[in-house]
Amino acid sequence: MTEQATPAERWFHRRGELAEGGWETVVDESVPGWEHTGLRVARLTEGASIELSGTGVERLVVPLSGSFEVAHDGEATVLSGRSSVFDGPTDVLYLSAASEATVTARSAGETRFLVATSPTDIVRPSAYMPVESVPVELRGAGASSRQVHNFGRKESLDAARFIVVEVITPSENWSSYPPHKHDEHLPGHESELEEIYYFEVAPTKGAPAGVSEEHAFGMFSTYSSPAGSIEIDSRVFTGDVALVPHGYHGPAVAAPGYDMYYLNVMAGPDPERSWLISDDPAHGWVRETWDGQEFDSRLPYTNARSTADASTTTEETR
Repeated sequence: MTEQATPAERWFHRRGELAEGGWETVVDESVPGWEHTGLRVARLTEGASIELSGTGVERLVVPLSGSFEVAHDGEATVLSGRSSVFDGPTDVLYLSAASEATVTARSAGETRFLVATSPTDIVRPSAYMPVESVPVELRGAGASSRQVHNFGRKESLDAARFIVVEVITPSENWSSYPPHKHDEHLPGHESELEEIYYFEVAPTKGAPAGVSEEHAFGMFSTYSSPAGSIEIDSRVFTGDVALVPHGYHGPAVAAPGYDMYYLNVMAGPDPERSWLISDDPAHGWVRETWDGQEFDSRLPYTNARSTADASTTTEETR
């Protein structure tokens, strides 16, 4: 990245711009100004494999489409996965910072998976989480309704540093709203966390046959806070990545006719692995308007294998 890059060019990347070594996307400490979190995305055909080499980094393997076998720690774990990120949650595999692994595609056709990472010398045990154990949560209300899969939060995963969640936002809805930040260490009030957004967008359920998945899009915004300057105001497509080192982020908006998915990876220098946020004072009042509103009746999005019950909350903004 050149020194003349604008804030948006530095922190927002189209699919393939960060390709490296067989991976469609690689985010790690080699990205200038990035330190605590990482992300890898790969596309594999049936029987093809890719290595997760090196230690000193914790990983969470998340199927996006298709199923996979992960050889690690002297054993093999099968991830049943899902046909699409819009089919509800998936099983996931946490790999300790002492583990290396090989991921092999098991499904016919092209499959995709994502690996969330964070560098650490703290070793937690590798662990498989079946889809039935993934906490599914509905947040917001009305046109701010969204569905969150909390497989990588402190309450559900014994990880060393990172927090990993994924969010489904139905068409026309707003997510990551009100705009909020977590770029200061204020004990009991706000965490200091850098964050990655990985996006996918698709025609909404019930769209006419032949609608182009390639042109499905949403919108995403991030803007400056006292902690630093940043500006992202962009259409987003499947495979795009936004990096948020600081600043207020949101909204993420699903355009009419298209559903939006994103996966977040968060970690930072704070001693506690916690997610505490501060709303933009100009917009935090919107939260009060949710009182008495119903959740979007299209939610939750589920698949046949997921039996997790969706809980509800209006206390968080993701």
